[in-house]
Formats: sequence, C-alpha cells, structure tokens
Amino acid sequence: MNIIYSKQSAKAIARMNAQTKQRIKTAIEELPNGDTKRLEGGGIATHRLRVGGLRILYSFDDENIFVEKIAPRGQVYKGV
Repeated sequence: MNIIYSKQSAKAIARMNAQTKQRIKTAIEELPNGDTKRLEGGGIATHRLRVGGLRILYSFDDENIFVEKIAPRGQVYKGV
C-alpha cells in the first residue's frame, strides 16, 4: 500500500522529535494493525490510530492510505 500524507500531517511530523517520528512511521506502516477505530458520522469512512497521546486520522482504499491529520488527543477531532 502507498501512504499519502496531507500537507497538514507532513508539517506535524516535521515538527516532531526523531523518536516520535519513528513511532508514528512504524505505526502507520503497520496499518491496519494497531489501536484503530472507525469514526462515526461524516460521509467518508475516517479511522483513527492511537499512538500514545497522539491521534492519526486516516482513510484508505484498495491501494492507498491517506493520512489526513496528526495531532494530540484533545485537538485532533476539532473541525472533523
């Protein structure tokens, strides 16, 4: 599967320290395994992946994983 990052998620990763970047990268590469959950509401099937205090919002199709947003737990769901 190809992993496609939104501009917002790429900026969030760039601001992280090396250890956190590695944790995020490993968690995304292992999808759909991990602490994932489908989010309710909305037209597009969005899922969340929990990595410590961070949440990764993503969607996927047969060939691609679209990483839409990466933020702390209290902020990630605002504006979704």
